[in-house]
Amino acid sequence: MSAQISNVRPAPDDVIVNIAKYVDSYEISSSEAYDTARYCLMDTLGCGLEALSYKACKRILGPIVEGTTVPNGAKVPGTSYQLDPINAAFNIGAMIRWLDFNDTWLAAEWGHPSDNLGGILAVADWLSRTRIHEGKSPLTMHDVLTAMIKAHEIQGVIALENSFNRVGLDHVLLVKVASTAVVAKMLGASFEQIIDAVSNAWLDGQSLRTYRHAPNTGSRKSWAAGDATSRAVRLALLVMKGEMGYPSALSAKTWGFYDVLFNGKPFLVNQPYESYVMEHVLFKISFPAEFHAQTAVECALRLHNANVVKLNSEEKISQIDRIEITTHESAIRIIDKTGPLNNPADRDHCIQYMTTIGLLKGNLTALDYEDEVAKDPRVDALRAKMICIENPEFTADYLDPSKRSIANAVQIFYKDGSNSERVTVEYPIGHRRRRKEGIPELIKKFDVNLNREFDKNHSDKIMQLNLDLDQLRQTPVNEYVDLFVK
Repeated sequence: MSAQISNVRPAPDDVIVNIAKYVDSYEISSSEAYDTARYCLMDTLGCGLEALSYKACKRILGPIVEGTTVPNGAKVPGTSYQLDPINAAFNIGAMIRWLDFNDTWLAAEWGHPSDNLGGILAVADWLSRTRIHEGKSPLTMHDVLTAMIKAHEIQGVIALENSFNRVGLDHVLLVKVASTAVVAKMLGASFEQIIDAVSNAWLDGQSLRTYRHAPNTGSRKSWAAGDATSRAVRLALLVMKGEMGYPSALSAKTWGFYDVLFNGKPFLVNQPYESYVMEHVLFKISFPAEFHAQTAVECALRLHNANVVKLNSEEKISQIDRIEITTHESAIRIIDKTGPLNNPADRDHCIQYMTTIGLLKGNLTALDYEDEVAKDPRVDALRAKMICIENPEFTADYLDPSKRSIANAVQIFYKDGSNSERVTVEYPIGHRRRRKEGIPELIKKFDVNLNREFDKNHSDKIMQLNLDLDQLRQTPVNEYVDLFVK
């Protein structure tokens, strides 16, 4: 006879309780966090607007049933859609992530904390319009920025020492957890209800990373975060209707997350939740490229002008012996890729492809992942010359919390014995150590993206509001979102 298992309901797992405490009661006091969150908001929405230029993104947007408009629903920036908050979260989240151009967090686990804006903005807008309809005050953009800081913190702190990719799980599970927590709070959840909602997020089915890796790399990686943040909204709403939680969703023997999905190991969370992640987040400013390759592309651009004559034909490329990309372990594990590349999603996760485009064109844009560019015979000819080499110092500095560098070096060796200079870039322009240099470029990027969808007068109006942090924080969410809709 098997031993009986106690049916006494345990206290909630500490990991879940600590998330709930942070969301429920922690006051954000960091002016740097709010300032950075404002730039994060601008950049994230700008990425979504740029994605609307791509048919593959636009075709998955809109209501589930064509023609449906939800009274007091959340509006989707850059479109005329007004949807329920669950579907609006999917729409906004998919737009944000489509081009792999929003912010990044690199640690034991990787991810894009601004993916949480899908659920945050959708719920904040829907709540604001509903409250106005009921004669109440709407939420303000201060509430949105606070939720962004807290979602960044939850996702990023858990990612510091816990690698979900090593057990085959995708980082969007942390988007689901973080979005669930902050959305529940926005909906008015009590401390206990936040615990219940977060437990459901951990209990939920989790995405496999296979859509990010050979041989299955595909467009799902562009809407997976939208799916996660919209699922978070659904779970939070269910709990607000009285749905129960599961206190040992992580630690339950045999059936909990740790035993089923994490090799029986509990999470390591050795840093308190404050505002560290938003303050240190990485912005993708120059290139829509998987972040581990950002500095490799910077290296390639520096080499482009000096070597362009030697790269302008297949015949001249044949004179190259090899191109060495010296990098860190995470880049080798994720984006060191040879063989055929089947679609844009395949190409923007290949360090060799991204470096090749930088060498050939002196630039890298989202259009460079499309078939028209990829079929240039020089691309595969150069890729075939490339080898990736791990530098242990690069790997150590990548993991060092005082540095968190993302270093790459690129050097070209020719068959005649000559070689280019070895160009090394340790910190990409979107790194905290380069904020003074990076923020002006981020603003330019936002301006370009605004002008894709709006006339100059309207673009300038949006820009002026976003650059005035005090005014932005006081702006009702619905009024802010209305600036972005058609």
